[in-house]
Order: sequence, then C-alpha cells, then structure tokens
Amino acid sequence: MAFKSPPEITKSAVETGTAKSQQPLDKTLVGGVLAGAYIAMGALLAVIVSSGLDPKLWGNLPVLVTGAVFTVGLMLVVIAGAELATGNMATAGIAVLKRRVSLGRYSVHLAVALVGNLIGSLLVAYFLAYRTGLLNVPMSLERLGTIAELKGHTESADQIFLRAVGCNWLVCLAVWMALGAEDIGGKILAIFFPIMAFVAMGFDHVVANMFFLPAAVFAGVPGIEWGDVLNNWTFALLGNLVGAGVFVAGAYWYLFGRSAEPAPAAAPSPARETPRPARSPVSPAGV
Repeated sequence: MAFKSPPEITKSAVETGTAKSQQPLDKTLVGGVLAGAYIAMGALLAVIVSSGLDPKLWGNLPVLVTGAVFTVGLMLVVIAGAELATGNMATAGIAVLKRRVSLGRYSVHLAVALVGNLIGSLLVAYFLAYRTGLLNVPMSLERLGTIAELKGHTESADQIFLRAVGCNWLVCLAVWMALGAEDIGGKILAIFFPIMAFVAMGFDHVVANMFFLPAAVFAGVPGIEWGDVLNNWTFALLGNLVGAGVFVAGAYWYLFGRSAEPAPAAAPSPARETPRPARSPVSPAGV
C-alpha cells in the first residue's frame, strides 16, 4: 500500500483544513448533517450488535464489539466525504497555525459544522433509532441505557473532559493517518484501530454523544434528562478541542509544519555574450 510520509501528511492536512475552512458555509452545514448522521448510524449499529452480550459472561467483549462496528461511521465520513467538526479541529487547526486560515474563520467553520452534526445525529436518533422501534427491543434499550447512564450520570465533569481529550486525540490521528493512505483499503485500516480503541476505552466524543444521549431521552431511559445531555456535550466539546488542537494539530505543526516551505529556485538567467568588435574589411589581396 502506498502512503505519505509524516511531513507529507502534515502538508496534506494543511491543504485539507484550508479548503474546508474556506468553502461556502451552506456546504459546511450540509456536510455536517451528513457527518452527524454517519456517526449516529455507526453508534446505532454499535448498540444493536452489542446488545445481549452480558458482561458477566463475556467480560469486556461487548465494548470491543461496540468499538469495532462503530468505526463504520468515520469510514463513511472520510471516504464518502462529510464535515465532522471533531476531525476538522485538527486539519483546520493546523491551517490556523500555518496562518492559512484566520482564527475567526476557523471558529465559524467549526460552529456551522457542529450545528450540522447535531442536526444529523438527532435525525438518526429520533427517526431511525426511536421511531423505527429499533430501540424498543429490551436488549437494545438495556444496552443504550448502560451507555447513557455512564455518560450522563457516572462520569464527573473532569472525567468527561479528560476522556474527551483522549478521544479526539485518537479520532484526529485516524483522520490524519487516513490522509496518508493512497487507497481506500489503507484509509479503512487507518481509521479502524484508533476509533475502535477510543470507543472500547470508554472515551467521550461529542458528536457520538449527540446520538447516544438524545436517543436515550427519546426512548425513555429512566433518569436521563436534557440537562444531563447538555452537561456532557459541554465538557466533551472542550476536551475534544484540546485533544485535536494540542496533541495533533499543535504537535505535528511543531514537528513538521513550522519551517517555511522552500521557495522555488529561480531559473538561471542566460549568459550575456559580449559583442565582438566589428572587423575591418579585408582587401582581396589579403594585405
């Protein structure tokens, strides 16, 4: 499989972040809706396939299965094309550090992408998860309740923040490595392992939680209220920003992005010939 070197990935990330930040905001919004829906579909799939795996019998296998199938969400985002705010925090972030994008434009881009992500996540949570009856199955409802209880009640604010830092460090590394792959197979492998890891470790992704927690509210999971949802989103967003900005955009800018790109060498100017003095005419006799 062909792939880019780390400095080449950094350069590609700068170009990608610049293009994403400067595109029209209506495209960012539509792409954000798609990304939110794709992540939510991966989350819904994760709930369904891990339902019924009793931890007393299976140990940590349910969280491994959850993480493995959740990866389909980011695969759809990266390969099909969409605007996931958490991934763009790294690519647009390094474009800011390279002074290719202003901080104001970066902020507007992320805000619009996040709104789109929320819309897409809520559409899937309400219409495809709740109204279809997929979450009314007792096993699925119990699995969703376990996830929502952890994220809505068990975790403290500082735990959500720190778990979100670790989460987006891995999410952005998945996006980063996918930029380095030259074919779809390489992109899938680059995405699979970091995303599986963050989900299996129980880290917090603000866009994934835009599905898990509202879906729990819609399905009537006891004790999960909108206040719990907003609390989680707030600290997850802050942690995701730090994970992307410091440990991916900031770190790789420091390693490979600080030096200015060399200017193209100027073409050498053609040598100017010194004109020869005119020779005096020679007589036919040669004297």
